[in-house]
Amino acid sequence: MDRAVMRARRYAGVGTMLLALAPWAFGQGLVDPTRPPDAVPAGGSAVSTRAAGPQLQSVLISNQPGGRRLAVIDGRSVRAGDKLGGAVVVSIGEASVVLRRGKTLETLRLYPKTVDANDAMHVRRKQVHVTQ
Repeated sequence: MDRAVMRARRYAGVGTMLLALAPWAFGQGLVDPTRPPDAVPAGGSAVSTRAAGPQLQSVLISNQPGGRRLAVIDGRSVRAGDKLGGAVVVSIGEASVVLRRGKTLETLRLYPKTVDANDAMHVRRKQVHVTQ
């Protein structure tokens, strides 16, 4: 009986240690889906991976026909026709903004090209569903 009690205590102690270490061990490889794309990784270096050009951060479109369209580029709210640095905002789409610099057009995208089109549509549907 004494040997069985000692064995049970030993297994309980080992089990408790494994449970205490489990979140730490499994949490290392997870990626935070809410982290902005230019954020510094938790264990990474302090060098930013942000592109040199302007970055589209958000698009706001009114639900009413002919309603307002706003875009947030580098933390600044802009509308079609506004100037941003040396460029003019030509149009604001659901997930992109077109800028004109002289004769050249530049398209800023809300979703990186690595995102599958189906994933982008799923995110857009969730956003539309939440805002209505």
